Amino acid sequence: MSRPPWLIVPAAGSGRRMDADRPKQYLPLAGRTVMWHTLRRLHSVFPGARLCLCLDEADACFDPSSVPFAHWQRVAGGAERADSVRNALEWIAGQEEDDQALVFVHDVARPCVSPEDLRHLYAALAEDAVGGLLAAPVADTMKRDDGQGRVAATEERAGLWHALTPQGFRLGVLRQALDAARRAELPSTDEASAVEATGLSPRLVFGRRDNLKITHPDDLVLAEQILAAQASCSLSPAGEEAD
Repeated sequence: MSRPPWLIVPAAGSGRRMDADRPKQYLPLAGRTVMWHTLRRLHSVFPGARLCLCLDEADACFDPSSVPFAHWQRVAGGAERADSVRNALEWIAGQEEDDQALVFVHDVARPCVSPEDLRHLYAALAEDAVGGLLAAPVADTMKRDDGQGRVAATEERAGLWHALTPQGFRLGVLRQALDAARRAELPSTDEASAVEATGLSPRLVFGRRDNLKITHPDDLVLAEQILAAQASCSLSPAGEEAD
């Protein structure tokens, strides 16, 4: 890996759906916090990367010792995910002269992303002029509701993918896409949707289905089971959980 990507981890959300006394990134998971596991999983593959961690300016739970990276920057989080990522991109642009630098954005609530998927994504995007994202083909039958809690239609699942993270794009491409989305007041639930709105086609890179995003309380239990299963299969690098 001749040049590791820049890493952006948005972590300014409140996690209201968790119904907890603190943001979900600080909830306990396998003896640590969700953020601790997420950052160490990224560090296991990209130890030389430069990290931008987007935090709420009033965040009183953050512990700098949870960050394993030698080079990292705390960046002010925004009201929405896209705002946090834009803030991080502006900081990166002040440090990075190359608009073609690769930037990975990863959800802080995805601690189970596999090292193999991270390496695969990096290899797939290393020469891609646009970028792309980890994604998993839809396996379930997809229903569309009618707004009243009943089925309106069954959607054809062929060609549908679940968008995962990291999502990686060229610095210039992503800055322009998010700026354009803001000007047009377009909702951007992920980086790929903003890039798509500019007419570009991000690359889909197959990712494991156990790359869970912790959203609801029972996801914590499932994430702990996934981490344990990955460790038993030697998915994680030796010693990753031993800090």
